[in-house]
Amino acid sequence: MRRTSFLLMTLLLLVIVVTGCITSTNTSATQGPPETRGPPEDKGHGASANTGIVDVSTYPAEDLSPEEVEAILYMREEEKLARDVYLTLYNKTGLPIFENIANSEQRHMDAVLSLIEKYNLTDPVAGMGVGEFNSTEMQKLYKKLVSQGSESEVEALKVGALIEEIDIRDLEEWLKHVDNQDIKAVFESLRNGSKNHLRAFTRLLQNKYGITYTPQVLSEEEYRSIVG
Repeated sequence: MRRTSFLLMTLLLLVIVVTGCITSTNTSATQGPPETRGPPEDKGHGASANTGIVDVSTYPAEDLSPEEVEAILYMREEEKLARDVYLTLYNKTGLPIFENIANSEQRHMDAVLSLIEKYNLTDPVAGMGVGEFNSTEMQKLYKKLVSQGSESEVEALKVGALIEEIDIRDLEEWLKHVDNQDIKAVFESLRNGSKNHLRAFTRLLQNKYGITYTPQVLSEEEYRSIVG
């Protein structure tokens, strides 16, 4: 997958966000204590508190292809997008699930950073604050997602689910084009974490607000294989 693919995906996502094709049916529910923390088994983090953490030093250092370099740098920024949107939506909604999963996304960022440091690459988001990105497309996407998620708690949760769908699809695409053992291990771990996060967001939508989420990026079959 190349940059042109990302641009097309971003344009498609923006259309989805603007048109609001994820249907909302109950935006006025009030915050409740246990339900807002995600499924009991993961409390919004995913199945393990260590999701996304891989010790890359245990894998051999292999030559990087240009596509592998692109994959590492791209995922570093995409994981930051997820973390920053969740931190912002937590401040707006107060829903603990966003704080919990933002912490998990920070671990995902750290896992990708370990690859950047191992291969002496330049971190594309070094020194950047919340909502700041090297990529113009990521910057615009951050603003769009925060804008949609600020409409209500329900829309915020749908934005979270949408981000996790995108992460899963992107990671699956990159995994087709990388062969270094350490990169594959990190990306597979990130994908597992994103699946757990997707389950957390969609279960909360169903359990607290009575809303059945409709996948926007994954096929219905792919989505059902993840959420059950």
